[in-house]
Amino acid sequence: MAENLTDKLVRFQQPEKTLRYLGELPDTRLAGLFGLDPEAYRTLLRDFDDRTRDTAAELLKDPAFAERAGRLPFRPGQRIVALGESTTADRLSWFSILRHLLPDGVELVNLAVSGSTTTQALAQLPQPAFLRPDWILCMLGANDTQRLGRGAEAAGTRQPGHGAQVVDTRPGHGAQAVGTRLVSVAETQRNLLALRDLACRGVLSGPDHWIWLTPSSIDQERADAYPHFRRAGIGWTSEDVDAVADFLLAQPERTVDTRRATAGLHLDDGIHLTLDGQRAVTVALVHALTEERAS
Repeated sequence: MAENLTDKLVRFQQPEKTLRYLGELPDTRLAGLFGLDPEAYRTLLRDFDDRTRDTAAELLKDPAFAERAGRLPFRPGQRIVALGESTTADRLSWFSILRHLLPDGVELVNLAVSGSTTTQALAQLPQPAFLRPDWILCMLGANDTQRLGRGAEAAGTRQPGHGAQVVDTRPGHGAQAVGTRLVSVAETQRNLLALRDLACRGVLSGPDHWIWLTPSSIDQERADAYPHFRRAGIGWTSEDVDAVADFLLAQPERTVDTRRATAGLHLDDGIHLTLDGQRAVTVALVHALTEERAS
């Protein structure tokens, strides 16, 4: 396994979150899953943490930003839970950077799982309920918009048994939205609202403690050209991602629009963010949570 691939796997994959039925997994076993010895694994984890800590420190050098960070609504003794997919599960994520912006005594619990859809997140809802969080930050929906078969059609090939392209021409999807969505639009919207409603009803003190983050932007050209996506026959479109974002922005809860901030800040796959992209999400979150809302 190439070193850079190993680093990327450790960065985005956290087996302990998906293998909970095995109980608490020690570093020795987790390291082995990545083909690493325990010390190399721990060193890699420390490096990721150091990079997010350094990023937070750089942000706090700006007095205006530091003043805003000091006005964030999270207080010592409170527990903040994050729900999400790879953008949040990333060990260099905005949530990891946020951890280093907050005072001691604020507990952050990251329940995000790479590849998670809203359906899978809904199935895991009992877990955050057990944690009794004071705040939930939710960044979901991007994986729902994954389209199966899109890569094959874009390459000019037909799937066996399918004589024509599957083109979604509904408003907001565009004529180029080829392939079958992993989760339908209606199901995505139902799941997102169910996550919020169930959490606010049985977990949070009120809806103002639920915060949405839109899916980040995608680099369409890079995503379409990424060889691993093409071979797998999967893809994403900006139109689909924008539709999820627009739905979230129409909700009454506070929503952080991350798309403009993350434009052009992607890894080679056009989907996942660089550390600069994660930093940009953090800044967008801090600004959104410290702005006065129109009454």
